[in-house]
Amino acid sequence: MRKNKVDIITLGCSKNLVDSEQIMRQFVANGYKVEHDPHKINGEIVVVNTCGFIGDAQEESVNMILELGEAKKKGKIGKLFVMGCLSERFLKDLQKELPEVDRFYGKFNWKQLLSDIGKSYYNDLASDRIITTPRHYAYLKIAEGCDRTCSYCAIPISTGHYQSKPMEDIEKEVRLLVEQGVKEFQVIAQDLTYYGLDLYKRMALPELVERLSDIPGVEWIRLHYGYPSHFPYDLLRVMRERENVCKYMDIALQHVSNDMLKMMRRNITKEETYDLIQRMREEVPGIHLRTTLMVGHPGETEKDFEELVEFVRKVRFERMGAFAYSHEEGTYSYKHYQDEIPQKTKEERLDAIMRIQERISAEINMAKTGKTFKVILDREEDDFYVGRTEYDSPEVDPEMLIYKTNQLTPGNFYDVKVEDAQAFDLYGKVLS
Repeated sequence: MRKNKVDIITLGCSKNLVDSEQIMRQFVANGYKVEHDPHKINGEIVVVNTCGFIGDAQEESVNMILELGEAKKKGKIGKLFVMGCLSERFLKDLQKELPEVDRFYGKFNWKQLLSDIGKSYYNDLASDRIITTPRHYAYLKIAEGCDRTCSYCAIPISTGHYQSKPMEDIEKEVRLLVEQGVKEFQVIAQDLTYYGLDLYKRMALPELVERLSDIPGVEWIRLHYGYPSHFPYDLLRVMRERENVCKYMDIALQHVSNDMLKMMRRNITKEETYDLIQRMREEVPGIHLRTTLMVGHPGETEKDFEELVEFVRKVRFERMGAFAYSHEEGTYSYKHYQDEIPQKTKEERLDAIMRIQERISAEINMAKTGKTFKVILDREEDDFYVGRTEYDSPEVDPEMLIYKTNQLTPGNFYDVKVEDAQAFDLYGKVLS
C-alpha cells in the first residue's frame, strides 16, 4: 500500500468520468498523488465511481468492489470508498451487503468524502479537472439529471431532476481546458436537447453551442445524447454554419413502432421520427447520425421488431448501437409490465439487427475510399497512427488507421485520404 496515493476507478459512462476528474483535482489540491484506473491498485485511498444503469453494469460495479474488498483485507489498499449511480440507487442494500466498504456516497454528495477524511473542498477549483483522456480532447458535461419518463430507464432514479449548468460556468470550464491544450469537446448530458428549460425557460442548446464555438482554440464540438421529441431545430442551423461544430448528432431513438414508442413513453411517433431524420439530413448535408435502439422491451411483437428492422435498413444510420431490454427495479416498466420476452429471443433480435447494421456500416465506410478527411490524431500504435474524423467520437465510433509514411504528432490535425475501409475502421494516408 502506497501512502498519500489515491486510486480512482471509473465505471460506466463519460458523465461519470467527468465526476472522477473533478474529484481527482480536489485530491491533488489536498496534496495527494492520484492515479485513474491504475494498472496497480495500491492506494492509501481507493474510490470506485460506479454505474447502476442496467444489470450488467451493476454486476461489474459489485464485482470490482468485492475484488477491492479482498485487497483491503490483505492490506494492499487502505480506505475503500464507493460513489456514483449504483450507490445512489441501492445505498441501503449495498451498506448491508458490502461491509468492507468504508463509506458509500451517491451521485452528488461526493464532496463529503473529502470532509470525512479531514480534507478540504476548494470551491475556487470547482471548474477544474484532471483530464484522464488524451490531452487534446475532453468530455464536457452541461447538465445533470433527466426529466423524461421513459418506461425502461432507471437513470432519473439515480440522477434526479434535470439541472442545467449555467452557460457562464460552462464557458469558464471550456476556457480552462483550452489553456491545458484541449482542442475537441464531447458535449454530454443525459438529454442535451432539454438544456436550458429549467434554468432559462427555453431550449438554449443552440445558443450554448454558438457561444462555445466562439471561444478561441475550440477546434471541434461534438454533441451526444439528444432526445428526439421537440428537437430544437435551430441547432441544425448552428451545425451547418459553424465549421468547428461537427456534423454529428448522437440521438437515441430506441424504437420506431408506434405501439412500442407508446409503451416506452417516448412522446414521439413513427412518422415524426422519420420526419426528424429527413430534416436533419436535409438541413445539414453530410451529417452523421448515431443512434441507440432497444430490442425485447415488454410487448414487442415480431411485427414490431420487423418494423424496427425495416427502419434500420431504410434509414441507414452512419453509426448505430443496440441493446436488449433489462427489467430495472423502480422503473415504470418494472412496475407496470411483465418482462415476458425470453432472453434468448432478445439476444437473437439483437444479433439480427446488429448484423444488418454491420453491413450498412461497411458500405458507408467503403463509399469514403478515395476521399480526404480532416483527422485528429489520438495515438501511435505499432503498425498505425490512430485518429478520427469529425464524424467519429472516441471509443464508440470507427477509427482512422493511418499508414506510417510520415512522422505524426498525437493531438494534431491532418488531412488523410482514405485508401481502404472495413465496417468499423478506415485506412488512410496523410497527404504531404
